[in-house]
Amino acid sequence: MSRKICIQLTIAFSLLLGFKTFAQEHIIHVNTSKPLAPIQSTMWGIFFEDINFAADGGIYAELVKNRSFEFFQPLMGWKIMKPDTTTGIEILNRHETNPDNPRYARITIAPGEPSFGLSNEGFRGMGIKKGVNYHFSLLSRQMTGSKVSMHVELINPKNEVIGSTRLTPETTTWKRSEVSFQATETEKKGKLNIWFEGEGSIDLDMISLFPEETWKNRPGGLRADLVQLLADLKPGFIRFPGGCIVEGRELETRYQWKKTLGDIADRKLIVNRWNTEFQKHLTPDYFQSFGLGFYEYFQLSEDLGAEPLPILSCGMACQYNTAEMVPIDQLDPYIQDAIDLIEFANGSSNSKWGKIRAQMGHPAPFNLKMIGVGNEQWGPQYIERYQVFAKAIHEKYPAIKIVSSAGPGPTGKNFEYASTELKKLNAQIVDEHYYANPDWFLKNADRYDNYDRNSYKIFAGEYAAHGTKTGIPESHNHWRCALSEAAFMTGLERNAEVVQLCSYAPLFAHVDGWQWTPDLIWFDNLNSYGTVNYYVQKMFSNNKGTDVLPIVMGNKPLTGQDGLYASATFDQNTRQIILKLVNTNGQARSVHVVLDGIKKEMNKGTATTLQSDDLTTFNSMDQPMKLIPVEKEISIKKRTVNQQLAPYSFSVIKIKQEL
Repeated sequence: MSRKICIQLTIAFSLLLGFKTFAQEHIIHVNTSKPLAPIQSTMWGIFFEDINFAADGGIYAELVKNRSFEFFQPLMGWKIMKPDTTTGIEILNRHETNPDNPRYARITIAPGEPSFGLSNEGFRGMGIKKGVNYHFSLLSRQMTGSKVSMHVELINPKNEVIGSTRLTPETTTWKRSEVSFQATETEKKGKLNIWFEGEGSIDLDMISLFPEETWKNRPGGLRADLVQLLADLKPGFIRFPGGCIVEGRELETRYQWKKTLGDIADRKLIVNRWNTEFQKHLTPDYFQSFGLGFYEYFQLSEDLGAEPLPILSCGMACQYNTAEMVPIDQLDPYIQDAIDLIEFANGSSNSKWGKIRAQMGHPAPFNLKMIGVGNEQWGPQYIERYQVFAKAIHEKYPAIKIVSSAGPGPTGKNFEYASTELKKLNAQIVDEHYYANPDWFLKNADRYDNYDRNSYKIFAGEYAAHGTKTGIPESHNHWRCALSEAAFMTGLERNAEVVQLCSYAPLFAHVDGWQWTPDLIWFDNLNSYGTVNYYVQKMFSNNKGTDVLPIVMGNKPLTGQDGLYASATFDQNTRQIILKLVNTNGQARSVHVVLDGIKKEMNKGTATTLQSDDLTTFNSMDQPMKLIPVEKEISIKKRTVNQQLAPYSFSVIKIKQEL
């Protein structure tokens, strides 16, 4: 035998042995006939907090900043035009008669003076779209004998007019006036100018500008493109309003849901607790107008078919800031807020708070099932307060499930104390948070494999992989982080018997007004896009299934063996087997998924894959769809899915089970 032939045979034999070893290592079994546990409809949801200009300047479509002059600096956001005349502006205060909205502006035009103007800069500018109608409104009153009219215009950065109208309020008592006009150009950094002409004085409050195009075209509603991104997630729940703004920097600035109801002119503005939280990202113009209040949160939940999950203050301000807390014997008003909220959501229209809901336009109950007590609180003081809340809520509403807090992190003394005490108290749902580097998420894909099945259920309420901070802020949402989250989420799904709610955080970020990164959805004044992390969330939430199926390799769950992670579910509604496969390797992996328990052979299915060889890849305003899922048909042979998993990839495979 020649030396050349010997070498060829040796190579061929080695390759054959290598293939056999390779194939054996990647044979995966799914038992389709023995579901492990049901998957809750709330498994994948949304966490909303007003951070990064998520509400005012974001999903709440109001374009005027400081519309009622209630910021600490009454004219913040406003600029006086032509101040060199005797004509001018005064900021007046009526605190005794209107403590929730005390300030208003008085414009006085002196006889023979030219027009006087105010300009509003919006939230890092105003997003204006050509051909769209805009509704301008305000509360006003003419002083006796006055005749002041307004010339309203939108301008671009070159001071060119891109839409205008006129308005002349007539009454001498406070009344809302409005007018609509159409924009002639598209502009991301527009401004609103109001020119006052005539003679005399006019009082102004609640100066507002909304696009006609809002979610469901509701007047004074929500920004349609941002809500659509949420709707596309098909969320099982919405947790609101936070987050740390629930607590407040101090108790005075905590979120008080009752003050967010009714006419928007009666909703008391407060500072946003993210206003000065980060020295490198100070946002002194960040306040909460509560145009997006609890009624609107419930309405949004209903629109999206998601369970509402409101979180309420437990009488403890942020423990990272002031750690101020109300004494335990003065907790009754806080507890009453929780009791009243349930009545607001579920009570009949004849009840005190149900009647308010009905008057706001929703006679039918919102069917609230869950409520959260505190956000990221820890220590004996929290446990003591939780017990008082739980007792009071369940005495009146025993069917309501209560979400409690295990603190701000997934490990450590505070976490161990809270989880131990809450288990003793038979807590129902415990909120755990994880912000860590991608390696943590990979190493913790088996975190819930050994959690007590007879103890409380888990709400993975806030999580995001934090990678190296490089380049522009959006780059923090790179593929390495999203891929590690996908791997971790297979572990959440495999343990759906324990883990029953999950949500990424934070949700939104304005490219010109962010405080925290990474974030799920980025936007500017006109556009928005989903990050690669968003598409991971969407692939899980859109392909949830109804039951967890066992999936193993070598009789063990896939939690990182050879860089592979996996979960499997079955959807009773569509009769589909759903596989989620994550390859965290830089090389392709061949897997052979054997579908045990299938009686009838299947021929084809679909594979939807999110993949990039570059772990630093991210979506951006310039390239919003740089990395998105791609779907293709696949074939199935002898009840086996043979799939080549691309390097650094996440795939969802769906196979319809024939009856």
